[in-house]
Amino acid sequence: MAKCAVEMPEEFLQKISKLGSKTDEIVSEVLKAGGEIVLEKVKKNLSDVVGKAEDSRSTGELEASLGLSTVKQDRDGKSNIKIGFSEPRSDGDSNAKIANILEYGRQGQPARPFLKPAKTASKNACIEAMKVKLTNEVDKL
Repeated sequence: MAKCAVEMPEEFLQKISKLGSKTDEIVSEVLKAGGEIVLEKVKKNLSDVVGKAEDSRSTGELEASLGLSTVKQDRDGKSNIKIGFSEPRSDGDSNAKIANILEYGRQGQPARPFLKPAKTASKNACIEAMKVKLTNEVDKL
């Protein structure tokens, strides 16, 4: 039986060892880079659907409350970043409720989706931004 030995380049092994101590920091930066791409698309889509109807009562508060969370780990140890709305509103209503009504509609009010289309439209750009950021961060090591 033939044998084959493959050795990793020394430079690569050094980067991998340095990565160990900076993994959390790098993961956070990579997730933020991807999150920013999706956030911008959500903001644009939300801006396009809010306040366009003749009977609109838009105050701009929903758009102003949109943002990125900090990077957090779930109970499975996976790092996550979320796009969402800060709460509460000045009128006591829930931004999440209003966003849900916009996204899915309700009786007498048609759906004006902005989240799902943003997710679909920005997926490839988000992945690419994360790849670039990861490469840049690893190259700095």
